[in-house]
Amino acid sequence: SAGSSRWNSAVPRMASDGRRAKGERRRRLLLDATLRLVGRAGVAAVTQRAVAAEAEVAPSAVLYYFPTVDELLVAALVDVNDRWVAAVGDLPADRSDALDALAELVVASPTGDEGLAEFELYLLAARRPELRPELDRWWHALDDLAARLAPDREVAFAAALDGLFLRASTGVDLPDVRTVLEQLTS
Repeated sequence: SAGSSRWNSAVPRMASDGRRAKGERRRRLLLDATLRLVGRAGVAAVTQRAVAAEAEVAPSAVLYYFPTVDELLVAALVDVNDRWVAAVGDLPADRSDALDALAELVVASPTGDEGLAEFELYLLAARRPELRPELDRWWHALDDLAARLAPDREVAFAAALDGLFLRASTGVDLPDVRTVLEQLTS
């Protein structure tokens, strides 16, 4: 009985954890491939076959994790949003330190295809009412940050920050940390 209990509690959990980790790696691979496709050619380029080819996996792997292209795009949007909302939420409590860290975050934000992919997914959310909560989640995080860092000019701060992120994502005329700080504090 003791041996049976040890077997039931230890072995399946280890096997399950290994499968779960492998599944998470595969899911991450597919989401990254989706972002690369969106960045290079837009949302319309995303098909299960195209994602499979980009990720170098069988098309059945994409279908297993994401039965529809829509689910794949939504998962990519949520993933991007999770990362950005967390990054903004993790800024230091001290205003000056938070502004410095925020300026560095803007300057280090993804550029080129990756940055464009993120913005294209946000535009997709703006066009589709069922995805609007994800867009709203980002805006709420941005508005909360603006209320904390620029309570006397929240709207202008949030608009400037959004514009700076957009400019950085294009990879053209990248602002430096000093310029970003000047724009956020002026």
